[in-house]
Amino acid sequence: MKKGKSKPSYKCSCCGETYDELPLCFGSEYPDYYFSVPPDEREQRIELKESLCVVDKQHFFHRGRITIPIIDHTENLVFNVWISISEDNFGKRIDLWEDPSRINAEPYFGWLQTIVPTYGDTLNIKTIAKEQEVGIIPAIKSIEEEHLLTIDQEKGITYKRATEIVDRILREQHNEK
Repeated sequence: MKKGKSKPSYKCSCCGETYDELPLCFGSEYPDYYFSVPPDEREQRIELKESLCVVDKQHFFHRGRITIPIIDHTENLVFNVWISISEDNFGKRIDLWEDPSRINAEPYFGWLQTIVPTYGDTLNIKTIAKEQEVGIIPAIKSIEEEHLLTIDQEKGITYKRATEIVDRILREQHNEK
């Protein structure tokens, strides 16, 4: 899409609702591991603050953003996800939380802890997190070889493919209600 043109509206194929534009950002409020803790134990066993989560003082998670370029559109498809990281890297994240120089920090390894809709089994795939400016969650790069999520992040997708992904996500969300 060329700059200056208005964005096309989007009509949900499931419910018929019309959006001013194609919804391109999706996410999860919790790491998948959160749901392994019985609901009546979560308050005692889970610490959840902003984009950080600790379960049983031994499992460390933080929220980040997977971006999939849409090659023929001005915006990208974004998934806010959680990854598990080492206790050391979690400590570094906390130390750098308000530090503007954090953008210079070395990327760090993590395991994806969110099911990314339409991308099959994404739990525990390999990722690299790169810190962003203060107030912005880290950029997450899938590095799992030959996984569709990695391929789409590296090569990008078409607007048509993005629309198909959004259709499927919204259909699944509507069926959950």
